[in-house]
Amino acid sequence: MSAGAVESPGRAAQGAHVIVVGNEKGGAGKSTVAIHLAVALMRMGQTVGVIDLDLRQASLTRHLDNRRKWADARGVSLPMPVQGRLPISQSRSLDDVESEERAAWEETLGQLCRGCDFIIVDSPGGDTHYARLAHSSADTLITPINDSFVDFALLAEIDGDTFEVGRPSVYSEMVWECRKRKAMRERKSIDWLVMRNRISNLDSRNKRRVGKGLKALSERVGFRLAPGFSERVIYRELFPAGLTLLDLTEAGSSMTFTMSHVAARQELRELLIVLKLPGLSGKPFPF
Repeated sequence: MSAGAVESPGRAAQGAHVIVVGNEKGGAGKSTVAIHLAVALMRMGQTVGVIDLDLRQASLTRHLDNRRKWADARGVSLPMPVQGRLPISQSRSLDDVESEERAAWEETLGQLCRGCDFIIVDSPGGDTHYARLAHSSADTLITPINDSFVDFALLAEIDGDTFEVGRPSVYSEMVWECRKRKAMRERKSIDWLVMRNRISNLDSRNKRRVGKGLKALSERVGFRLAPGFSERVIYRELFPAGLTLLDLTEAGSSMTFTMSHVAARQELRELLIVLKLPGLSGKPFPF
């Protein structure tokens, strides 16, 4: 399959709302968004399944492994999602690899769909066959980007002199193809949200230019803009314990709960409001 091409899954996922956290660049905070969304939804009474498509770094999987070890060591119970695991094909034939991965994806997604309200997929920072299958299965696609033109280039070209937005990038074109295929297959589209992550609290010309460019591109390509998470050291500190901002008041946690953490929780609530996920309208946030 050529780079950027999209292959549709054999059938649409039924019984669960599929949220894909994806782009084709590392370091944008995809795994942080994925684990916080998963825990937030579970604390709202939803059954959540997760699939980690970054089969090498496996940041989401390691975060959940750390979470399980932390809870077991303290004899406490933490919300844990159902994990779907995908194999790495050992075949030397590209056609065989894609056939095996397609079958594994459909089986794993189907199993999770039968028992979950939501499935959250953490995509790798690159173009893989699994990632394309996930994108074409998404009901909601969240694309976190850092607030810079380096990450903006993931979505579209930008003129170096005028900062005018040019043609969409290969990632935007791939998402567009996924949306067309889903519309043909299921008579509905993918709700695509671009999330400005790690935004500085200080005003700057670059910040304004990125914002202006994203607004222009959103109107052309058809994504919604979502509030992101500010840059906070706490996200890196929580990883070894497998915790999230929603777990800091749990028994056994030695981290002091600060006003910065209150503000971070509000960012998560604001993201959930903008996502407009099915079945959550009017539900109170228990965090």
